[in-house]
Amino acid sequence: VNVKAGEFLLAVNGRELRASDEVFAFFAGTVDRQTVLRIGPSADGKDTRDVTVVPVANESALRNLAWIEGNRRKVEELSGGRLAYVYVPDTAMPGYTSFNRYFFAQVGKLGAVIDERFNGGGQLADYIVDYLGRPLRTRIVTREGVVSDSPGAAIFGPKAMLINEFAGSGGDALPWYFRLAGIGPIIGKRTWGGLVGIGGYPTLIDGGTVTAPRMALYGLQGQWEVENVGIAPDLEVQHDPKLVRQGRDPQLEKAVEVVLEALKKSPPKEYPIPAYPKYPPRWPKQN
Repeated sequence: VNVKAGEFLLAVNGRELRASDEVFAFFAGTVDRQTVLRIGPSADGKDTRDVTVVPVANESALRNLAWIEGNRRKVEELSGGRLAYVYVPDTAMPGYTSFNRYFFAQVGKLGAVIDERFNGGGQLADYIVDYLGRPLRTRIVTREGVVSDSPGAAIFGPKAMLINEFAGSGGDALPWYFRLAGIGPIIGKRTWGGLVGIGGYPTLIDGGTVTAPRMALYGLQGQWEVENVGIAPDLEVQHDPKLVRQGRDPQLEKAVEVVLEALKKSPPKEYPIPAYPKYPPRWPKQN
């Protein structure tokens, strides 16, 4: 839509809008319907133009996507393009979709910040942790000299995971598995510790449901883990409201700092192409 921040909204579907009006009242009943806005560079009505939009019922998804993309750009800027940012909103289908979209699009990066703050849970994300921990096994060179890695779909450098007190269930398990795999430090605030799962109960005759705790996890050392405890960070960082109001994200900034420091201490290794073998002739020389 040809509208820039700072311009004036002067009318909605032909109804003039004034500063004393409640702007959202003008959009009642417009969800999923073409709506004509009159836009101008000033409040006096000069040089106006009409644009057509289709309002949505709720802007939460748009704001969430703007937050995710803002974080990705911030990591890109703070790291000079060296680090990937991957957000995992839950461990159900949306979470796997988000991981696949952001992780595999950035496999050329030297390290990564994995953000699972506000993770709503779902399944046990061993798939994600397996990909985060993939080691470089071999390198491949073509006869033209192009070199690639095996496995190719991986980020081999240092990684850190962001957690907070609003992540739980599968959002507890993800950092737990991340820690068990020894992938990297965990930064932020302790997760909320609700890893006992539900599921498999039939629907009642009236369409309602009843659930009860059904599945619990225990570690290989014979102890119940995570439930009512959560996952504590290796580095505790508060989400300082004052810094957030200034557009900062202290947890994200600390994660970038930690991964860059790890990258500085252990830069990517060089694996030069070895000397090509020289094989003896297969057939004896002819006179």
